[in-house]
Amino acid sequence: MVNHEFSKYEKARILGARGLQISMDAPLLLKMDNESMTNLNFDPLKLAEAELNSGVLPISVKRPMPEKHEKKLKEIVITTDTVSDKKKKEDELNEEKDIVDGGEIMELVTDTEESEEEFSIGSDDEAKEVLG
Repeated sequence: MVNHEFSKYEKARILGARGLQISMDAPLLLKMDNESMTNLNFDPLKLAEAELNSGVLPISVKRPMPEKHEKKLKEIVITTDTVSDKKKKEDELNEEKDIVDGGEIMELVTDTEESEEEFSIGSDDEAKEVLG
């Protein structure tokens, strides 16, 4: 196997699995002398990486592929009927008119109306009971 065929996630999984095997005293697939083993510090992950780079690991990766569907997709119909800006403005004006006709428009309160409301809240008897 060539190293560039694997994604970084697949490579990490392969190296981890093979490193675990080597640490559990699995036989090495590469013939290495003591000097090269010493250079790798007898590290199982580095030994596994050396095996992967040399292409001696009998590991294959099964990648799931999406399922094929025999059904044809419905054709997309693009309509070229566009509403003109004039028509949009007319619709907006009609909608605003409906809102105005159906709803109550609130106006600003004048100072005199506001002062009348303050005094008309309750009677004098109710005020005495509250303060009382």
